[in-house]
Amino acid sequence: MLKLIFLVGILYAFFKVWKFMKQIGGSVNRGLSEMENRQVDDIMIQDPVCKIYFPRREGFHLNDNGNNLYFCSKECRSRYLMDKNNV
Repeated sequence: MLKLIFLVGILYAFFKVWKFMKQIGGSVNRGLSEMENRQVDDIMIQDPVCKIYFPRREGFHLNDNGNNLYFCSKECRSRYLMDKNNV
């Protein structure tokens, strides 16, 4: 009877170690993929009108003759278009 209790205790300990190792491996892999995605999203660019820097994902896009421009606000984009048309 004592041998059976000892065997069950050993199996339970191996199960807990296996479960812990599986959890650590998954969190490391998940952390790497989140970091890779974050690097692409956090590109800082400069507004061509008011010259401030902002994250590109928050900007307002304009394709001007094949050039991709990003502006910090709709007002800056409108001002760029007005200045371009007046020249």
